[in-house]
Amino acid sequence: MSDSSNLLTEEKTELKRSLGFIDATLLVSGSMIGSGIFIVSADMSRNVGSAGWLILLWVLTGVITVTAALSYGELAGMMPKAGGQFVYIQRAYGSLLGFVYGWTVFAVIQTGTIAAVAVAFTKFTAVFIPVLNPENVLFSVGSFPIKASALFASGSVVLLTWINSQGIQSGKLIQNVFTSAKLLALLGLIVVGIGVGSKTGTLSANFQNAWAATQTAADGSVVSLGGMALLLALGVSMIGSLFSADSWNNVTFIAGEIRNPRRNIPLSLFVGTLLVTTIYVLANIAYLSLLPLQGSPTATDVVGRGIQFASYDRVATASVSLIFGDVAVAIMAVLIMVSTFGCNNGLILSGARLYYAMAKEGLFLKTASRLNKNSVPGVALWLQCAWASMLCLSGTYGDLLDYCTFTSLVFYIITIGGLFLLRRNEPNAERPYKAFGYPLVPALYIIAGVVICLILLKEKTFNTGMGLLIAGLGIPIYFMTSKGRKN
Repeated sequence: MSDSSNLLTEEKTELKRSLGFIDATLLVSGSMIGSGIFIVSADMSRNVGSAGWLILLWVLTGVITVTAALSYGELAGMMPKAGGQFVYIQRAYGSLLGFVYGWTVFAVIQTGTIAAVAVAFTKFTAVFIPVLNPENVLFSVGSFPIKASALFASGSVVLLTWINSQGIQSGKLIQNVFTSAKLLALLGLIVVGIGVGSKTGTLSANFQNAWAATQTAADGSVVSLGGMALLLALGVSMIGSLFSADSWNNVTFIAGEIRNPRRNIPLSLFVGTLLVTTIYVLANIAYLSLLPLQGSPTATDVVGRGIQFASYDRVATASVSLIFGDVAVAIMAVLIMVSTFGCNNGLILSGARLYYAMAKEGLFLKTASRLNKNSVPGVALWLQCAWASMLCLSGTYGDLLDYCTFTSLVFYIITIGGLFLLRRNEPNAERPYKAFGYPLVPALYIIAGVVICLILLKEKTFNTGMGLLIAGLGIPIYFMTSKGRKN
């Protein structure tokens, strides 16, 4: 009786492998596509000033992302377990660095992104429900204002957490429906945008001086770029595109729930990142087909403002307004609501699995290692929800994201560096899939990543320094809690 009871308990603590290749691919692409693609091209255009450099930046972002995904494929095949990147870092470098990564993910990378996406969802919901505008303060606690928008954003995180706590099938349904909807909507906008724009000659006009790089200030003043100044501008500009293409690694967190993970995770990483890269490049071509890249901040119409000075940087809305008129605001608001809601579902679903994996290793709160009656890490889900909701209410997530976008890139470099270490230290380990182009392709990613990090260290010293500080706080926390782990 005792043995059978133990067996039953053990079965209830196992994650269920119920996600297939399509599910994993939709998680990759759905977690990547949030609100960035609809906005960040404006700032990038002000930094580089030409269509050629803008498209090249998006292509480079895609190449870097797909390259990283191909390298992660080998690690995913070796270690098809819940926790993904945390597991890879821990195996290659040890528990300390694994903990520092997991700490940073929980402190801000995952929860800060969830908060930021929730606020973006709220911002566009406010188009239809004006009470959610950020200016609407409901009451104050001391000098701290409580806004309707912050409560709504937190509420959306709570709702998605509850849905995902009901079982993997609930989270899967939301993910597949919302990701499919936004992919189809984006493809439709690309086809219509390029189709309509091709008749105006705007695209060819934008490419007449495709490589004449300039930097445009907020007042409209223009400075020509070349040499090192151009390289620095390109590196800084890629923060926007890299952030828009981030979170592709989230599928590795849920490896414990994917069928045939040694095949499906590497394949979904490649297909998902390639799909999103293609869509991002085509979306920017659609923008360039409809709007002039250069514009004036004082212009009164969308064509005069161009991509550079689209109102509130909403490039997609400005582009679509030339096709659908005033209703474009509502169309894009709905699309971005669908995009951000689906994106957050993927982030919430996958993030909890990382904390669950850490807890199983004794590197997180022990209760987070438990599965609820629906065979999902319920405690980890609600802990993530609590901190992400606090960030929504505090309004500090934006600064934290700036700090840790850099740190996230550093951990990608570290993880791919671990590929080389494991090839040397574990030459006979089972590798169902081997990294494409090894060692050249992974090495190129590391070189490109290091160059971007060095540029950011020079140009955004405070933000990058704060990112390193947040990650570094994990080191004393690791040692302070080590005695408890031993006990």
